Amino acid sequence: MSPRFSEQGIYVRLGSTNRRAGPEILAEMQRSIAGLSFDQLPYPDLSSEDLDPARVQRFFKQSGREDNAKHLESLGVLIAHAGRLVPSHGGLILFGRDAVRRRVFPDAAVSCARFRGTDKVDFLDRVALDDETVLEVIEDVFKFIRRNTRLAARITGVRREDIPEYPEIALREVLVNAIAHADYSLTGMRIRVAIYADRLEVENPGMLPFGMTLDDFKAGVSRIRNRVIARVMRELGLLEEWGTGYRRVLEDCRAGGYPPPEWQELGPALRVVFRPHPLTLASTEDDTINDTVNDTVNDRQRWFLAQLRQGNRVTWREIVQQYQVSESTAKRDIADLQAKQLVEFVGAPKTGRYRLREQP
Repeated sequence: MSPRFSEQGIYVRLGSTNRRAGPEILAEMQRSIAGLSFDQLPYPDLSSEDLDPARVQRFFKQSGREDNAKHLESLGVLIAHAGRLVPSHGGLILFGRDAVRRRVFPDAAVSCARFRGTDKVDFLDRVALDDETVLEVIEDVFKFIRRNTRLAARITGVRREDIPEYPEIALREVLVNAIAHADYSLTGMRIRVAIYADRLEVENPGMLPFGMTLDDFKAGVSRIRNRVIARVMRELGLLEEWGTGYRRVLEDCRAGGYPPPEWQELGPALRVVFRPHPLTLASTEDDTINDTVNDTVNDRQRWFLAQLRQGNRVTWREIVQQYQVSESTAKRDIADLQAKQLVEFVGAPKTGRYRLREQP
């Protein structure tokens, strides 16, 4: 994003076009000139008490640091302002109490959706992870992805290798970078993970940081938009500062046989598009089960059907382990699937197995 001045105002280069800079871009340019990032700004109306102590203690435990306010100051989570310590924007985004965080930064969150087909018309599954900070959502995002994508099987000798539809290491790298580099000053936009029949997209609000282009990014140039958030994520081992993320994503995709993802600048957002592994496209079962029964089964049942479709032996015990529900709930889920004639049990009671029932 490079500025160009004219009599009509300031324009920024976006891909192959010039666009007039809005107030958000102008504000970011001013912060950049002053050497500040949005997440470093203080929130003077609040106090250190508005940080969630459980979240702060969890961070210190995971990072191996001693729990003290001085270290929070060094990270920029707390800032001295008017003679007292107040949280920074980044501190609230990462560690704020839920009620305060939702009020001040309602869009500092991740939403996930699975759509039928290749456009945003029909939802098959969706979740808004508003009850967690952006630091806490990573594993839940991957649970959502796993239950809404396919596995292919590759047999090597006597061993079976399960191949996810999308590369998990590369996806994790892109998601972590989306969290670290999102523009949290923008309202009405949040980080989104969208799954379609032919692709998976990770989108975060905010263009590339001021003065940076996609060519710079691909060349390994590193420029941090959120200094507080980046410092915290580095201490947790989630982020590094050497600009090697793009190369790691490409290497993971290449090693796993996945198509390389595509980075797109879309107005005030940056999107990364992943394409499925070729072996998962060869599956003749595709999404037929999900499309057919989505409106009549719950998440646990959908997961159970997906496991059967992939050839896995599963019972009520795996539902209990996967979703932490009671035995009676898990058994009721399976009984409901049998009543709907979606699954059947074959073989002896102790050695038999569930399988998908052939549909007429």
